[in-house]
Amino acid sequence: MRALLGAALICTFAVPTILAVPSMAQQPAPTAPTAQTPSQQAAPVPASGQWRASKVIGVDVYNPQNEKLGEINELIIDQSGRVAGAVIGVGGFLGIGEHDIMVPMDRLRFSNEAGKTTTGAAGSDSKQWYPDRAVMNATKDQLRDMKAFKY
Repeated sequence: MRALLGAALICTFAVPTILAVPSMAQQPAPTAPTAQTPSQQAAPVPASGQWRASKVIGVDVYNPQNEKLGEINELIIDQSGRVAGAVIGVGGFLGIGEHDIMVPMDRLRFSNEAGKTTTGAAGSDSKQWYPDRAVMNATKDQLRDMKAFKY
């Protein structure tokens, strides 16, 4: 009789527990309301005057008289993440005899048209992620005489 009573108790408690396990596993745990996760937030939009660094490299540098001085070869970033300066290849012809100099970014003004400079982006409807040119108030001789930048 005890064996029968034990079997009845096991069936009474074990069967409902076994049947309840799959239904508990399928229900997600309740979560407290939280702020939006990074994947739900809107992507940042570039501010006016922001360009992709990879596109600034290669931009020609001119003086106000529209003489080509060189080309931006590299951007140097300091330990805080700010652009410390631009390395410009000056002098030479077709890369022969060229040497690099570094100038602070505040010496460069960017433009999308010859003779005009800007610190802002091209146009609001433009998809251009780089300036057409950089303008620097210097002469070819002044830049050629500057100390060469060494990596």
